[in-house]
Amino acid sequence: MAHEIELKFLVKGDFKPFVTKKSEITQAYISTDPNRTVRIRISDGTGHINIKGVAKISGIMRFEWEKEIPLQDAKELMELRKSGLVEKTRYVIPAGKGLEFEVDEFHGDNEGLFIAEIELPSADTKFEKPAWLGNEVTGNSAFYSSELSVNPYKNWKEML
Repeated sequence: MAHEIELKFLVKGDFKPFVTKKSEITQAYISTDPNRTVRIRISDGTGHINIKGVAKISGIMRFEWEKEIPLQDAKELMELRKSGLVEKTRYVIPAGKGLEFEVDEFHGDNEGLFIAEIELPSADTKFEKPAWLGNEVTGNSAFYSSELSVNPYKNWKEML
């Protein structure tokens, strides 16, 4: 089984001068159950289906399976979504040692939210934290895209 080890952070500064790549992403969730999320994603004209399990080790590691699917299938499966769409621009920023940050700038009901993620080969991998990186939110399910589809940022941003 495949696992991802990932840390999440809020973004507090200007990261855009460091971007090497960007893409537009639309996601829909067929299941937002925290024990098993099922996501359909369209990015750069390509469809994917993704299944994630429950987070372990303080939220940094969980089972993840993903498969490319035909674009038309992805569009049709999005119609089965349980909640709202999650739309975002994803920016890629090199982080050294073969690592990279993915910064998501959310749109629509999640406008104004920026989340940076870094996927690590192991839980103890060290990396340099750039000045634009804000507070860590790893394990805080409010910042999971599946949760943002149900309870968007516009509903709770004033509480931060």
